[in-house]
Amino acid sequence: MFTTLSRRTSVLVASSLVVATAGLLATAQGEPSPSAATAGAASAVGGAGAPAAQRAGGAGVEARPGEVAVCDEAGTDEIVHVPDPGAPDPGRPIWVRRPPGADRADLPVLYLLHGSTTTHLTLKDADIGRLMDEQMCRSGVEFVIAAPWGQEVGGTDTEWGDAADGDFAIETFVTEKAVEAVEGEHRRPRSLRALGGFSMGGYGAAALPLRHPELYSQAVSWAGYFKVDDPSGTFGDDPDPHAPDQLLDDPEVRDIRFLLIEGRDDHTPLQTGSIHGEAGRFAALLRERDMTVETHFPEGGHDFGAWRPTFPESVDFLTEGWTGAAAD
Repeated sequence: MFTTLSRRTSVLVASSLVVATAGLLATAQGEPSPSAATAGAASAVGGAGAPAAQRAGGAGVEARPGEVAVCDEAGTDEIVHVPDPGAPDPGRPIWVRRPPGADRADLPVLYLLHGSTTTHLTLKDADIGRLMDEQMCRSGVEFVIAAPWGQEVGGTDTEWGDAADGDFAIETFVTEKAVEAVEGEHRRPRSLRALGGFSMGGYGAAALPLRHPELYSQAVSWAGYFKVDDPSGTFGDDPDPHAPDQLLDDPEVRDIRFLLIEGRDDHTPLQTGSIHGEAGRFAALLRERDMTVETHFPEGGHDFGAWRPTFPESVDFLTEGWTGAAAD
């Protein structure tokens, strides 16, 4: 589903995808499909100075490698629906995968955003749940995965944003309604909440934490871009407030930790330029501001074949933040 088509062409593909998907959103889902094993990826790692003290943090979680419940019992999948403009009945869906046991406020949550031509079910069917279960067991830190549907019924390329014309409000959904639906009465501190995403979702995973630093302490961007690339004009005539590379000078964002992952052969076209080089460019901007950033450049292009092998490094990065090890 992730291709090297231009993103303007992808909007046309997404329109057909939304029509085909809308009728399936309220149905029961099958088991995740098998996928490749999580082999180690060739990578380059860069870091910056230690992050500022986390706000609204609370104590870090304890890592118990090989001893958490998911080592013995797989996580469970659920599709929840939340009423929202721009989504079909019965509401905007969220794929939620929870580790065994009761939910609680000290259990981290990783919100995951899909790409422009895919859906929450793409992530579920890519076997991300099982693969992340394996990494939770290895690292000893369990977490909830929550992947909302980021399309709208008209097929617009949403950029995980709120439409300037008011047709949909997906940024608001992710930052408000999805948090309420997933966390409920067990509201997490920002130190235990992370945002990740793939392609367009990788852009959203950088933009939304910078726009809402009170909500997220970590971001993982697989094949993201860090400038506005808005073929459908979602943001209207004022896109700069949605450009990650324009949002770094607010002191409130300085302690957000970033992991940027870009396939060595990823040349997916954007309206200007391509994804190739975006991770390095954005990482340099973060380092200039003494923000924490790591980069990985696995073999491969714009697909899960390149991204899956980086799941161990991604979970290690998140675990460092959630356990407080990154601030030691």
